[in-house]
Parts: sequence; structure tokens; C-alpha cells
Amino acid sequence: MTVEVSTSTDTTEPTLKARVDRSAYLAGLLKLRPELPEELAELQGVRDRALAIAQELAIPTTRDEEWRFTDLSSLVHIGFALPDRASISFAQIESFILPEAVNSRLVFVDGTYAPDLSATDDLPEGVLVTNLSVAVQFLPSLHNYLAKQQGAEEVFTALNTASLIDGAIVHVPKNQHVETPIQILFVSTAGVATIAHPRCLVIAESGSSLTLVEEFVSIADGGYFTNAVTEIAIAENAQVNHTRVQRESETAFHIGKTAVSQARDSRYSCSAISLGAKIARHNLEVYQTGEQTQTTLNGLTMINGEQVGDTHSKIAFTKPYGTSDQVQKCIVGDRAHAIFNGKVSVPQAAQLTNAAQLSRNLLLSPRARIDTKPQLEITADNVKCAHGATVSQLEDDEVFYLQSRGLNPEEARKLLTYAFAIEIINHIPVASLKANLTTIIRTQQL
Repeated sequence: MTVEVSTSTDTTEPTLKARVDRSAYLAGLLKLRPELPEELAELQGVRDRALAIAQELAIPTTRDEEWRFTDLSSLVHIGFALPDRASISFAQIESFILPEAVNSRLVFVDGTYAPDLSATDDLPEGVLVTNLSVAVQFLPSLHNYLAKQQGAEEVFTALNTASLIDGAIVHVPKNQHVETPIQILFVSTAGVATIAHPRCLVIAESGSSLTLVEEFVSIADGGYFTNAVTEIAIAENAQVNHTRVQRESETAFHIGKTAVSQARDSRYSCSAISLGAKIARHNLEVYQTGEQTQTTLNGLTMINGEQVGDTHSKIAFTKPYGTSDQVQKCIVGDRAHAIFNGKVSVPQAAQLTNAAQLSRNLLLSPRARIDTKPQLEITADNVKCAHGATVSQLEDDEVFYLQSRGLNPEEARKLLTYAFAIEIINHIPVASLKANLTTIIRTQQL
């Protein structure tokens, strides 16, 4: 089945003359959702509630405040279909497998679990790292977490939940510390217009800790659409160190949601790296639901050509003594366009909060564009909050200085670009991934 695209002669869309009925387009995507497997029948209610929400919505336009800089016209003019079930070999994804997670990984191909490519032999007893159909048998508390994070009514999140048939589940019991990184690898294989809905749920119970590496990669070029949702529930005094890497095909579409809830004394850190996709959007939402909660967000978007890279983040404090520290960097070359909107919400109940936010941006071309909006919403009166944004180009005197030390202009530009980006990469706790991304940054043409 393929989505039918209905258009009108209204020419108010900014990039394409024919205007798509975006409610009807979303309804077409909802019709694509596959049947729920019999072993997941108990989740039918979850899907149906999300379907009811999605049926009242539409694909956003640039008239929507949250989407005013990201035009989805090129997406809604494509008639997507579900991917055929692909069978790939380990050799095709071997370069993406982290040596540190060789026996602690899950692999999903076009959103579907691939057990022959996965390995979970190197995990402590009691730690569950598996797919959804297994988790429903061994994790009775699953229903307390799946599709329960705030933000579930956002249109693409509702579309993902309404289409739910599989997903990655990570459950770390109380006081259990997982030293080995856990890798969740979502692989896209389609070179045609297909849509997949990867899903991930992470549950860190009280006193536990883990390192999660979530990667979205492609082994084929094509205008496919990845619509991903990750939910992370962090209990009291638990810690999650999360690295998210998006390096899809540069002709693909990627829209992702990461929704995190943090209980008292918990710690969450995220390094989000966005390199691929024609249009990429990451909605990162963190809700601090307890006192003395720590959140650290580091992001890097590095794009060129005509790519669009959009990061929307939200840190919502609800209790006193919370802290957050966020640094978002964008490196934009050629005619690419990066967007950052970072909200920090500090209501009256969240006294003695300490929040810092910084957006730093590097334009490598006169045609490159950045729209940045760090945003504080404060009603509490006893807080320490700061935010700022900078947009700059490579300084001619810095390039000249490196040339005087024997580098050619291209090498000088690459070295300065690398120096700008490496601050974010250095926060990644997995050595092989850090080295891999460092190589990409050093060699990528911008």
C-alpha cells in the first residue's frame, strides 16, 4: 500500500506550487500501519489511543510556530509505502558495530528486530535488553512506561505509537550497574520511498546506571522516512548516559523524539550528533519530576549541501534544586540550514534551580543559514539561569596563521572546524565511537 497524495491549486506553500492536504496525507500514513502481531495483542489499546490522537492532527506547516523554520513540503509530496522485509548480512553492518558492545547490542532493520544480527550475551543477570515481543512476556511493568512519557500527543510521536509493532526494550533493575555500553542500531535498507517507525524504551530503576548508544544508519541511498521515538524513564538516584547518532542517507527524512523523565537525584546526559538526512529533526524533551536532578545536554549538527538540521529541546523543571547544562553547536556549510530552539522552563515550584544554555554556530559559507533561539521561561524568583547564542565564521587571521605554519587553506579550515566540534565529541564515553566520529569530522567536506 502507498500513501495517496492529494493536492490543490492553492500556491501558498513556500517551496512547492501544489499544496497538499496535510490532514489527508497523515490519514494516508495511518492507513499504512501494519497489523499488530498476535503476541502483542495486549498493546492494541496503546495503538488505538495514539490513532485517535493522530486522527485529529495534521502534518505541520511553516505556519506552526514550532515548525516555522522547517518546511516539510518535500516530504508530503512523496507517496510512502511500507518497506519489504529485508534480510541483510552481518558484513553489511559490521563497520557500525561498536567493539565495546559486540555482545550487548540490538539491531533493527527498517524498524524490525533482527535477532541474527543482535547479541546480548555480555550483560549482568537481570538486565533485559531485547525486543518488544519478548519484553511483554518477561517485564510485567512494561505497561507502566510504554507511551507514557509527556509529549505523546505530538503528531509524529502519535503516528509512531499508532504504527507500533516492534521496538527495543532496555530494563536495568534496581541498584544494577551495567558497565558495558548497550548499542541499539537502527539500520535503513530501502532505496525507495518507504516509511519505518523505530521505537526504543529504556527503564532505569532506582540506583541503577547504564550507557546507551543509539544509532540511526543507512546502507542504501534513497528518499525513505525514519520516524523514531525513544522513551527513557530514570528512577530515583539512577543514571543514564545516552549518545544518539543520526547518520542517515543524505536523501532521507529523519524525525525523532527523545522523551525523558527524571526522578529525584537522578542524572541524565545526552550527546546528540546529527550528520545525515535531507531533512532531520530531533525533539529532545527532558522532564525533571524530582528534586536535585541533573541534566546535561550536548549537541552537534554538522551539515552541508542543501541539508536541513533542526533540533528542538525542552528542559522542564518541576521541583527545587534542579540543575541543567546545555551546549548546542552547529556547523553549516554550502546552502545548508540549521535550526536550534531550546526551551528551559522554570515554574514557581522549581526554586533554587541552576540552568545554563549556550548555542554556538559556525557558518562555513555565505549561503549557509542558522536560526537559533535559546529560550528561558522563568516564573520562580530564586534561581540562577543563563543563556546565550553566537553565530560566527572562520576568522581569516586564524586561517592565515595556520597557513604560515605550513598548512594549505583547506587543511587550515578543516583543522579549525575540527577544533570547534571536538568539544561535543569529547563528551561521548565510548572510545571507538568517539574515534569514528572524530575521523568523520576531520574528513567531511563542508
